[in-house]
Amino acid sequence: MLMLEHFTIQFITILIYVIDIIGVAIVFIGVTKSFIGYVKDTILKRNLNSKVKVELAQSMALGLEFKMAAEILKTVLVQSMSELAILGSIILLRALLTFLIHIELKSNNNTLVE
Repeated sequence: MLMLEHFTIQFITILIYVIDIIGVAIVFIGVTKSFIGYVKDTILKRNLNSKVKVELAQSMALGLEFKMAAEILKTVLVQSMSELAILGSIILLRALLTFLIHIELKSNNNTLVE
């Protein structure tokens, strides 16, 4: 039984790190693409900044959702109430950020449609 518990903890820990890295990679790739798009638009004197903002916001939202998934998995490994409170506050902050990014995306989409 102890061996199974140890294996489960190791597996979940590795899974958390993998999901965290995926979230960071998504944000990094999105920021890089948005920066390149912004530089291209600036050099060519096009005004497509709203498209760049939408792409950046989408990648940030997706990356945050992966980071939130990793935080939720961390709750399995929590051993004290203080750790649970910290994880809960981190999850709450990331959920709030994701919600705000989605509101920004909706407002940009409404602006682009009009």
